[in-house]
Amino acid sequence: MYGKAFAPEYQGALTTLSVNSSLDDVLAAGTERLRAAEQAGEHGEAARSGLAVAEAHRRLGQVREADLAWKASYRAARDAGDVAAMAWALWSGGTLARQRGALPLAFRLLRLAADLGERGGDIVVRGYSLAGLAETGRIQGDYEAVGRLHEQLLAEARRRGEARHTVWALEGIAQMHRNSGDHDTAYALFEEAAHIAARAEDRRGHAWALRGLADIVSVRDGDTERALALLTEAEESCRAMNLSGALAYNHKMRANVCYRAGRYGQARRLYEQALGEFRAMAEPRGEALSRLGLTKSLARLGRDRAETAAELAELAGILERIGLRHAREMVTRAQSELGVGPADSPAESPAGARARTAR
Repeated sequence: MYGKAFAPEYQGALTTLSVNSSLDDVLAAGTERLRAAEQAGEHGEAARSGLAVAEAHRRLGQVREADLAWKASYRAARDAGDVAAMAWALWSGGTLARQRGALPLAFRLLRLAADLGERGGDIVVRGYSLAGLAETGRIQGDYEAVGRLHEQLLAEARRRGEARHTVWALEGIAQMHRNSGDHDTAYALFEEAAHIAARAEDRRGHAWALRGLADIVSVRDGDTERALALLTEAEESCRAMNLSGALAYNHKMRANVCYRAGRYGQARRLYEQALGEFRAMAEPRGEALSRLGLTKSLARLGRDRAETAAELAELAGILERIGLRHAREMVTRAQSELGVGPADSPAESPAGARARTAR
């Protein structure tokens, strides 16, 4: 039913690159081809090789370089009069904006990308852009608004036999079920995604599916060792492809699993590791979630209650500003779990809490 996974973002002279190519290899090949295209005045080829450069930088967590690259790709596509290539560049820019926590900008760029993809007759970039819109809404926690879009995109991907997009849609729907408390449905969907990804040789999609399975196995079954084994298997693919973002989320999930098992010291170390990784790639959502886990771990290890309350209140304000509803609800649950109410100000710092307590 499904063919081998492919990477449509690797275009022009770079179509020989695999979906599983190391990002370092993609960046090297893309940069070389981009320079050659620019020297030859080939705007269309520069746009398409520049897209691969932008995506490699983004997935490596190199935000500034990715931002410059997608904009250069868009300008080259515009100069070439290539509407579809313009759409791909905007898709890359919108995906980067979501990664940086700039959700309104992500929505704007991805809508433009979907419109241009339709105008340019490229159903793949249109689908990827709609998927980006769906994912942006999903991480906000707006499941009612994007649930139907996820299902629509899943049906289209199944119909075309696109393994990579099918896996993405299954994982997104699974995550919404998991966050809504339907662990059995989430497990079945993550499991299907893992099987399809494995058969299609989509190592990135397979790693994300294993991470989802590990989460369910931990929270539903309490099977800590199996969850950690699944994460170890996923980490191998992340390291092989140098997937910085996926690896950071893998480490955060490993910390979650340890926290649930009462291994608070181990969880603390893993949250600190993930926090450093997210900060290095300027990923505010991952950073905030790692801070939340670290705060909970420190509280379990005896941290001052006033400091814990202030840290959670500060995180609530950060997540509110980003627009992450589900993550904001996680802070509320943490406040209840740890028995600390909201501080006087949502932006109060731990230092401020100490000063207020001293008074």
